[in-house]
Amino acid sequence: MTDAGRRAELAANLERVRERIALACAAAGRPPDAVTLTAVTKTYPASDVLLLAGLGVTDVAENRDQEASIKAEAVRAGGARPRWHFVGQLQRNKVKSVLGYADVVESVDSVRLAEALGRAAAGRENPVEALVQVSLDGDPARGGVFGDDLWRVSDAVTSSEGLRLAGLMAVAPLGEEPGEAFARLAVIAGQMASRYPGATVVSAGMSGDLEAAVRYGATHVRIGTSLLGMRNSLR
Repeated sequence: MTDAGRRAELAANLERVRERIALACAAAGRPPDAVTLTAVTKTYPASDVLLLAGLGVTDVAENRDQEASIKAEAVRAGGARPRWHFVGQLQRNKVKSVLGYADVVESVDSVRLAEALGRAAAGRENPVEALVQVSLDGDPARGGVFGDDLWRVSDAVTSSEGLRLAGLMAVAPLGEEPGEAFARLAVIAGQMASRYPGATVVSAGMSGDLEAAVRYGATHVRIGTSLLGMRNSLR
């Protein structure tokens, strides 16, 4: 496909996704600008990120450092400066590399990771925004914290010089009606904002369940397939 053809494809997909977000916001009684679209560009090339940036997409997300670090450099060389979100499970030995490009780390799920991020980010002009990943089903294999661990990790983030606690991230559990899961997340998000004023970001909802996420207060939705198409290998 030519660059012009791919741009047209992405533009049409983007229009549909933005319409879905606007309709979901209207149904929830929220203004359409209450929700930020984060494009999940894993497995897609830097050229797609550059095209999306040209179409007005400001936030992009990746989940594998090896892919993301190379892609971020190529996008920077292409003249675009999106806000990079890291959304995958993060090993502490990858922290320094991830912070070479990421503005937001959405998958903070342990005190040790929060402390490692804080040390690596110390002295930065702008702190790294950190979202604590919440487990909505208590399954440790899928990442995220549960119960009182949420507050221990949040305290570790707020105690770190190089980090700013921005809010929460969650994924709807497999096999559960998304609205039920996101209703629980809304309660947790309210508790978070009460304990930590300013920590109001709620990153939740993907291509298949963004409407439910917006209904229950998501401020950011992470969209891959509906925006970029079915994933294959990195093109």
